[in-house]
Amino acid sequence: MSLTTVAAIDCGTNSIRLLVADADPATGQLVDRERRMEIVRLGQGVDRTGRLAPEALERTLAACRDYAEVIAAHGVTPDRLRFVATSASRDAENRADFVDGVRAILGVEPEVITGEEEAALSFTGATTELAGRPEVARPFLVMDIGGGSTEFVLGDEGVTAARSVDIGCVRLTERHLTTADGAVADPPGAEALAALTADIDAALELAAERVPLARAGTLVGLAGSVTTVAAMALGLPSYDPSAIHHTVLERDRVREIVEWLLTATHAERAAVPSMHPGRVDVIGAGALVLLRAMERADVSRVTVSEHDILDGIAFHTAREVR
Repeated sequence: MSLTTVAAIDCGTNSIRLLVADADPATGQLVDRERRMEIVRLGQGVDRTGRLAPEALERTLAACRDYAEVIAAHGVTPDRLRFVATSASRDAENRADFVDGVRAILGVEPEVITGEEEAALSFTGATTELAGRPEVARPFLVMDIGGGSTEFVLGDEGVTAARSVDIGCVRLTERHLTTADGAVADPPGAEALAALTADIDAALELAAERVPLARAGTLVGLAGSVTTVAAMALGLPSYDPSAIHHTVLERDRVREIVEWLLTATHAERAAVPSMHPGRVDVIGAGALVLLRAMERADVSRVTVSEHDILDGIAFHTAREVR
């Protein structure tokens, strides 16, 4: 066994996450040293303004400073760190401010990757463990519901089809569930929910043009919207990644949770013990993406994975170091 210590950062529209791990891409083994996650809402207002808000940028760079200390404590050098930035920074006019700030703090160039690259990394992270289990039906359809976009990736040994569509939980909330004064509807009305559903369904049709969703042998759901729904389904007293990882959710149970989330008030959602405060306002939109995708792909269950693009970045970084 030969493990390489690497660090991976995934900076999305809603959260920024760090993984420091010992990885062996040849065997698919990955041993966590440290995982961190902060809700920084980098994509705040990007769909409307086309720019990163100054306060959102500062929250993100503050998290980067904290992560720099953690990475240094584990002795990881910049050549073993990979920083991947996804939807919000890909769309913003002033993304150079973000790139320059990250470079100054962490000593690496943030890679503002395409949706297709994001999809491939998510697939690697989500399926490396499952690939060794013959009872898991193939091919895998990996669905990564982010803040700004959702990736759909179909494959077995590798990716055969992928598509990124702009239906992330933050983007959808800002489009359809936010009032004129900028507040999130509490709860949203029927007209807003109808528009939200129509937007999701149109994006799923777009995804299906490139990715045959109905071919899924196993649907694998990634990221905070999916894992939070799983935590709710399990009735966890607090968020527990080890309990959530590889939980299988039935579609009827997902529907029950989605219906509750979209009719609950902010206070009721915030009172869910496994709910991260940064997800309270956007979880309804993200959960609806999960449900409509399950219905569009005609699958009765989803396997929830805590391993996602972050783990894929770590595996790829270890391979490059080798």
